[in-house]
Amino acid sequence: MSTDTGKLVLRLTLGLLLLFHGWSKITGGVDFVTGMLQSNGLPGFLAYLVYLGEFLAPLFLIAGAYTRVAAYIIVGNMVVAIFLVHMGEIFTLGGAGGWALELQAFYIMTAVVVILLGPGKLSFMPESRWN
Repeated sequence: MSTDTGKLVLRLTLGLLLLFHGWSKITGGVDFVTGMLQSNGLPGFLAYLVYLGEFLAPLFLIAGAYTRVAAYIIVGNMVVAIFLVHMGEIFTLGGAGGWALELQAFYIMTAVVVILLGPGKLSFMPESRWN
């Protein structure tokens, strides 16, 4: 096995798992996100950026195109999600004993690893500053 195969598995894992959240927003809408933004004094139209962070960025990540840019977008998306939805859970444990924010932490840290490692050779675009 090569490190490029590992990078592919990492990209696919992050991209596919986050894509489910994006698909949920596509089929169910972003009204929940709009409400959260507005209740925090932010414009509701920013909710549509969730499509970028949870649908388009994962697709780019899966393809290996602009992977570092996509991973930065995912980190930003998850940080906003934590501040809007999960602030009250930062110091709590979930029902199974794990950290309540372990999923969000997984997405953030996996995206950081993609930023640090790059896409590998098994990607749509060759290694570059943006990929």
